[in-house]
Amino acid sequence: MQLKIKSSQAWLAAVLSDFDRFLQDHASCEKKASGMALSFISHYPDKPELIKAMMDLALEELNHFKQVYAIMEKQGIELAADVKDPYINQLKQLIGQGREQYLIDRLLVAAIVERRGHERFGLIAQALPEGKLKRFYQVITRSEAKHYELFLNLAHQYAQRVDVTSRLEQLLIAEAAIIEQLPALPQLH
Repeated sequence: MQLKIKSSQAWLAAVLSDFDRFLQDHASCEKKASGMALSFISHYPDKPELIKAMMDLALEELNHFKQVYAIMEKQGIELAADVKDPYINQLKQLIGQGREQYLIDRLLVAAIVERRGHERFGLIAQALPEGKLKRFYQVITRSEAKHYELFLNLAHQYAQRVDVTSRLEQLLIAEAAIIEQLPALPQLH
């Protein structure tokens, strides 16, 4: 999946100039991602493949949260309170109605969020100096690639009347417009 717009150098500069704040946001994102995976399980108890995939994902995202928190703790950085994420909230507004459309759109939005995370974590990994933190972000980047592929595969698996390719294209265009209007802050989104 190709994003329609690349993250700006201004975004990367904001992250690198206040990496402590970025780590706080990264921890929050991992925690929310784990909760999102659990939410899929709650909403779709009739889909065993989805349940199994989301159980594994919830545990992996929670482990990422644990890893980010360990980095923060070592550097004396406290967790920050979770805040509303304008990027995620605007993407959620794109989710259609109807049981199948809602499921497919949720899966595709999740795939796009993971794909954007893959891109951004990759930029961070490239920019960081050699060391443990760089290696950590290289691993996280690879993990995000697996996640967006998982969500795409699930969307294709569960789509019956929804044209996944066409809908994904629509959502990617909308995501690009959202990214363009967001300020460059030391946050993942």
